[in-house]
Amino acid sequence: MMHKPYSGRPLLRILFWILIVYIFIHMTFPFLWAINSSLKSEGQLQMTPGTMVPRDPTTMKVSLYVRNYAAVFRNKTFMRGILNSFVVAGSVTLLSLLFGSFAAFAMGKLRYRGKTPSMYIILSMTMFPQVSVLTGLYAVIRVLGIPATLSMILTYMLMTLPFTIWVLTSFFRGLPTSLLQAAQIDGATPFQSFYQILLPLTAPALVTTGLLAFIQAWNEYLFALTFTSIQPSARTVPVAIALFTGEVSKQEPFGEIMAAAVIVTVPLLVLVMIFQRKIIAGLVQGAVKY
Repeated sequence: MMHKPYSGRPLLRILFWILIVYIFIHMTFPFLWAINSSLKSEGQLQMTPGTMVPRDPTTMKVSLYVRNYAAVFRNKTFMRGILNSFVVAGSVTLLSLLFGSFAAFAMGKLRYRGKTPSMYIILSMTMFPQVSVLTGLYAVIRVLGIPATLSMILTYMLMTLPFTIWVLTSFFRGLPTSLLQAAQIDGATPFQSFYQILLPLTAPALVTTGLLAFIQAWNEYLFALTFTSIQPSARTVPVAIALFTGEVSKQEPFGEIMAAAVIVTVPLLVLVMIFQRKIIAGLVQGAVKY
């Protein structure tokens, strides 16, 4: 006797795709609205109700206002902020991968006492709210006289290193131990086995952790605002955008702020689209076995 197919399966599939569409719209709408707002003049931004595409307030024809982007690129504070962000985020990424890969190799492949407690201590470091350590770190930095750029690099590493070590350790544990043993038989030192054999195999994990560390350092605002309060020239791009003043006195340059937000977001989207497969591979392979 043949069984009838489950009648509720098409309904579940429809509900599933409705959920996917809702999530897609929910995640992309803020960015699309930022693009829409960045292409509007002040008069267009004040139109009620708002329009999904920039339109002339009088004729209601599509009218793109690109002067916001020109004003942003003429803003020296914003351009200096981009440079500062690249320096800070790039340094944090490189240092996190350097120290994180060494620590992950030791915890994933070497034997020593206290390895398991040390892993849980590292994991617990990610549970502290950032604001809870802000005051103490700022006081230490003021006493030691550390420059703002260096202080941001050192502070961001406290946030990116635990995640980097945790992911890379899981990835190193998943690599065959026979590779390390074969290298030792051939006379390779532990350091040579690390950077010549095992490290190249961790490329997906390195890309994943490196990109996520870069994004976190690039978008961080609270510490950057605090540490650069006494050194405005070291402000990163999130702080520079938040302190936009506009070209006219007492003006709230909403269009320019949206244009700046789009400019600093596009490179991150491009990086994620380029490395999305390696990101997924790194997260999945590193989490399969611990």
